[in-house]
Amino acid sequence: MRRPTISDLAQVSGVSVATVDRVLNGRHRVREETARRVYDAAQSIGYHAVGLIRQRLFEDLPQYRLAFLLQKPTQPFYQAFAREIETAARNVTTARIQTQVEYPAAATPAAIIEKIKLLGARSQAVALVGPDYPAVTAAVEELKARGVPVFSLLSDLATGVRDAYVGVNNRKVGRTAAWMIAKAARRPGKVACFVGSHRFHGHELREMGFRSYFREEAPDFEVVETLINLETPEITHEATLTLLQKHPDLVGLYVCGGGMEGAISAFREEEIGGRIVLIVNELTADSKAGLADGIVTMAIGTPLPALCKEVVALMTGALEEGEITIPGQSFLPFEIFLPENI
Repeated sequence: MRRPTISDLAQVSGVSVATVDRVLNGRHRVREETARRVYDAAQSIGYHAVGLIRQRLFEDLPQYRLAFLLQKPTQPFYQAFAREIETAARNVTTARIQTQVEYPAAATPAAIIEKIKLLGARSQAVALVGPDYPAVTAAVEELKARGVPVFSLLSDLATGVRDAYVGVNNRKVGRTAAWMIAKAARRPGKVACFVGSHRFHGHELREMGFRSYFREEAPDFEVVETLINLETPEITHEATLTLLQKHPDLVGLYVCGGGMEGAISAFREEEIGGRIVLIVNELTADSKAGLADGIVTMAIGTPLPALCKEVVALMTGALEEGEITIPGQSFLPFEIFLPENI
C-alpha cells in the first residue's frame, strides 16, 4: 500500500491542503476543533507525520509524567495492559502524557519497594499492581508525603493511604465463578481454587467470594483447601495434576489469578475437558483456545481499555486539582467470556 499523502489527509479530515499545511508547520493559528479533526484523521490513515501533528496540537498543554508498576512482563495479560496504558495516554486531549511502565525484578517486598521509589523519583503520579505488604504501604506513604499521588490497580493495597483503587469488584468476581461452577457442574462435589498469593488483596477477596457463595447458596459442594500457585503456569500445571489425583471427585476449579495456562494444559493432558468445570481470569490466546475446545467453561475478564482510561484520568485529575480528600474505589464492570461469545 502507498504511503498516505497530505492530499489524502486533507480529504479524510474534510479540510483543505493549505489547512493541513498550517497544522503541520504551525505558521498560522488553526481552530482547535479543526486541528483535532486533522489529528484524528492522521491517526486513522496512518499518516507518517502524526507525531508532529500531535506535538503541534498539544504543545501549549500541561505535561504530566505518569508511572505504572505492573507484574509478570512475560504474561500476555500484562503485555496487553502495557499497550492499553500507552493508548489511553495518547488519547488524552487535555494534557501531554509521558508514561513509564516498569516491572519489579522479583515479587518480593524489597524489589517492589525499590521500583516504587525509583518511579516516585521520576514521575508525578504512580499506579501499581502489587501485593499488600506493610513495607509497601510505608513506601506509598513516603510518596504521598512528597506529594506524589498513588493508585492501586487490579488488587487493592495501602488502603487508607493510596488515593484510589481502580479495578473490578473482586469479591463479586469470586462469587460469579462459584455461581457458574454450581450451575454447570454435573453433580455436587469438591471444588478448589488457586490464588497467586495471600498477599494479593484481590485474590483473597475472590477466594472469600468464592467460598461465601458455596456456603450460602450451594452447601452441597465442598470447597477444599486453597492452593498457592505464585501465578506461574508450571506450578499450576503440577499442582492441578496433584489435585486431580488427590480428589477424583473434583467437579470444579477456579484459578483466581495468573497461571491459568498450567491448569488448561493439565486438563488437556488428562483429557477431562467438559467433565470438570474450569473457570479462569482474562481472555488471552490460551484461555480463548480453552473455551473453543471445551476445556474452559468461563473466563472472567478485566476491561483493560476502560480501566486504563479511568486511571489516567484520575492521575491527571489528582495532579491538576490536588490530593483526593477521601481515598476511594473505582469499580469497573467485569467481562464474561463463554464458548458461545468469543
